[in-house]
Amino acid sequence: MSDILEVHNLAKSYGDFKAVKGITFGIADGEIFSLLGPNGAGKTTTISMLSTLFAPTSGDASIGGHSVTQDPMAVRRIIGVVPQDLALYEDLTGRENLTFWGNMYGLGGAALKARVSEVLEQVGLTDKGNQRVKTYSGGMKRRVNIGVGLLHKPRLLFMDEPTVGIDPQSRRAILDTVKDLNRQGMSVLYTTHYMEEAQELSHRIGIIDHGELIALGSLQELTRSIGELETLRLHVAEDAEAARLAAALQSLPGVTRVDTTDHQAVLMTPDAEEVLPAAVSKANEISIKIRSIDIEEPNLEAVFLNLTGRALRD
Repeated sequence: MSDILEVHNLAKSYGDFKAVKGITFGIADGEIFSLLGPNGAGKTTTISMLSTLFAPTSGDASIGGHSVTQDPMAVRRIIGVVPQDLALYEDLTGRENLTFWGNMYGLGGAALKARVSEVLEQVGLTDKGNQRVKTYSGGMKRRVNIGVGLLHKPRLLFMDEPTVGIDPQSRRAILDTVKDLNRQGMSVLYTTHYMEEAQELSHRIGIIDHGELIALGSLQELTRSIGELETLRLHVAEDAEAARLAAALQSLPGVTRVDTTDHQAVLMTPDAEEVLPAAVSKANEISIKIRSIDIEEPNLEAVFLNLTGRALRD
């Protein structure tokens, strides 16, 4: 299978700050590829360069055989972009918003009218299309935003954290839409800091942190790379308690890594059930009450923690 996107040593700097540090990867035609990393990792900057919004400081990328630096207009004709920020007019209806943006793509007449109806059906808003966007929920606005990127039937769709700040039902609708689009043959580059989304959607995943692509592969390949480590989460009342508990657990036998995030001490270990009694005993020794306990099988969170020494959810 040929690659619709080929990225070669792509980098972006702002003065002395290196936002993206020479990353290289490819996306096969018909693939969902997730770029997974915490806020500030370089995901949006990467999308901005690939969509020709920002010029790279160095390196290049080819989309459908066209260079993003040498032939940006050809690139724009075959990509769709769903940005983090909503690009909608609140006083227009969903249908009117799509019609406006369709005109910006050079579409018009009966063909545009039919395409707007198709897109409203794709994003599950046929019955709401004639209502003003200002009456929509956050999730509905996100779905119209996705529709804008679909109007001209792109071969490759960039989706930059499309589920941030929305309710679970709308998030589910968006993830299902992504999978439906892919079944119809569309390639997708999807950025997220939600491990669960990357695990559900992706054929392959690139993990990015501090502007560097630190791991790349299928979910199975990535989890295999850390040797089947499980994650043990000990939830406590305060971040200060989590930090104190994590420090106390560093020396426990069988513990590979310990970190803290969101009122939790997070341990990586080959056998969480075996380590748990000693961890609870240590918490009792230093007078910290564990409020709840979670054990997770090998996953992307564990991969990120193993590679960086900190939790993805920071």
